This record gives sequence, structure tokens and C-alpha cells, in this order.
Amino acid sequence: MRSIAGELGRSIERAMDNVDLDDVADSVGVDRDVARDWVESASSWLRAQTETLGEELVDRAGGSRKGVAQVDQLGSAEPHPLDLPTGEQGMALAALDSSRWTVEPGTEALTAKGEGPGPSDALGIVRELRVRDWIAIDGELTLAGRHALSRWLDSANVR
Repeated sequence: MRSIAGELGRSIERAMDNVDLDDVADSVGVDRDVARDWVESASSWLRAQTETLGEELVDRAGGSRKGVAQVDQLGSAEPHPLDLPTGEQGMALAALDSSRWTVEPGTEALTAKGEGPGPSDALGIVRELRVRDWIAIDGELTLAGRHALSRWLDSANVR
């Protein structure tokens, strides 16, 4: 990182050395001495920025590794079966419980039976419900799924 920042600084200095200040000053309409002062000021500022850039990048990279390690400690965390279902999950649980929706045999998708609206995310919702252990492979509600449906109904005061 330090060497990349150093090379960047050297590249900027080479580019600034190749600038014809007289042409720049004439095209902008300023005095040539003013243009030189401006370019020197800008190049010293850029030089200072690139000198500290390497250290900042190293510090940030080192700091970000620590943050990743903390996140990785929770990487194996799973949803808790006692989570409150979202609105979409609650509706899916209710529809599965009443047999208005089923999980298509051999697939991971919900399908509507009879009349009424079907699921908006037929694949995603099945995965969400299975990850929480709320439905079995065949789409039947598990005991945890029945309790989740009950919590969702209680929170919505639907009963």
C-alpha cells in the first residue's frame, strides 16, 4: 500500500513537471507568476496527501480485518425459531395451515390452490420458513411453525 501511494505521488509530480505553465496561464487568463504559485501550492498539497495516504491505507486495512473477525464470530448464527414472522411469512404460514397454499412436490416453491392470491415470492418464502424450521419438507407446518403463526396472529390481534 505504501509503495502504491509513493508511486502515485511520483506520477503526479512527473505529470506536473510536464505541464507548460505559460500555456495554462495564457488559456486561463492569469499572470504566469500567479499560475506558477498555484501549481507549486497544488503539487506540494498533493505530495503531502500521497505521503500520508500509504499509512492511512495500511491503518484502514488493519482496522477492517479486526471488524471482519468480529463479524465472522457471528457467521454461524441462525434465525431463532421464536422470531416473530414478518407479514409475508405470517400470511404464508396461515395459507399453508389452511391448505390454500402448498409446496409443490419436488420443488422449493409455493403454489396457490383454488381461488385467492398466490404468494409474491414463491421460492424465497419457502427458504425463509424452512430456515426457521417453521415448515417441513412437504410444506406442513411444524410445531415451531404453528407457534410462529400463533405469535403472528397475536401480534396482529387477528384472533
